[in-house]
Amino acid sequence: MGGGASAAVDQGGGVNILVVTDAWYPQVNGVVRTIATVRDELQKMGHTVEVIGPERFRTVPLPTYPEIRLAIAAGRKLCRLIDAMDPDAIHIATEGPLGHAARRYCMKRGIPFTTAYHTRFPEYIRDRAPIPLFLSYAVVRRFHRPAAAVMVATASIEQALRARGFTNIRHWTRGVDTDLFHPRDKSFLTDPRPISMYVGRVAVEKNIEAFLSLDIEGTKYVVGAGPQLAELKNRYPHARFVGAQHGEDLAKYYAAADVFVFPSRTDTFGLVLLEALASGVPVAAYPVAGPLDVIDGASDVGCLDTDLGRAVRTALTLSPERCREFALKYSWRASAEQFLSNLQPFTTFRSTRSAPCPPEPTDTDAVAS
Repeated sequence: MGGGASAAVDQGGGVNILVVTDAWYPQVNGVVRTIATVRDELQKMGHTVEVIGPERFRTVPLPTYPEIRLAIAAGRKLCRLIDAMDPDAIHIATEGPLGHAARRYCMKRGIPFTTAYHTRFPEYIRDRAPIPLFLSYAVVRRFHRPAAAVMVATASIEQALRARGFTNIRHWTRGVDTDLFHPRDKSFLTDPRPISMYVGRVAVEKNIEAFLSLDIEGTKYVVGAGPQLAELKNRYPHARFVGAQHGEDLAKYYAAADVFVFPSRTDTFGLVLLEALASGVPVAAYPVAGPLDVIDGASDVGCLDTDLGRAVRTALTLSPERCREFALKYSWRASAEQFLSNLQPFTTFRSTRSAPCPPEPTDTDAVAS
């Protein structure tokens, strides 16, 4: 555990933690769920956690993804908010406008900070625009380089980032709410079985067509919303699209499925894998980062295969009881403790925060940072 955080805990006190993120409510995705759940766990442990998200600023919709709003001209207000919160540690969760503004704040004042690699943005950008991976990775690597620690969820993502020149990488695992996600009566859904289900954003980078185009028996369900929803509903009229679900409703959909299909090739973890397993539903996926880290070596709870249809058919033969047992090993408390140990408190730098907040950067400044 970082020195300052360790000392605070040893003395029975709490750490005042600030998380700056471009991904926050009302967005629905794994990044938001991770930050919110870890925040709640840290608060139960006696720490203070404040989250600054886009909802505090003027925003514009992300091109091609209007459900996501990006903060604009946030630097001065963010500076005032950070000064007022007087945190012991700053974690920058995302590489968006708020992430860059928080990074700039810390670097100008000599304050250490940590970051996380939640999303494979270079691959996501490649799916939407003809930008070479080496260029986008150079931008992302530059963003993370000054961080005291870059938190990643899995060993395979760590390997991939190290191969591209990233340093200071530390593990930050994930958990699952096994009280919410658990086996239930499958009669919640009455469609012909087996029911194959995808849960998550409905966007091109999730590769959902690889699932919807499979020649498999039963009924296909897509639970989620996103920019590709209308297109896929039109192209696959026999699939069931039920939109984004939350809480108990989401848990009922998971538990009613017979197999969970995860067609993404670009995720860094895939919280939905654990939620499905906790619901007693086996997983079918490609052998790529995320599924490899969660499922590999546990062929009794899921099947990873380059032939997704074959993976589905194999997964349908697996034990729901074993899936549930497997998921019980993943604790959000352990995830929160690991996150806390990765933080870099800066109590000795507190005097630097008397500096005035800088003016809003120009477009040139934002690129240079």
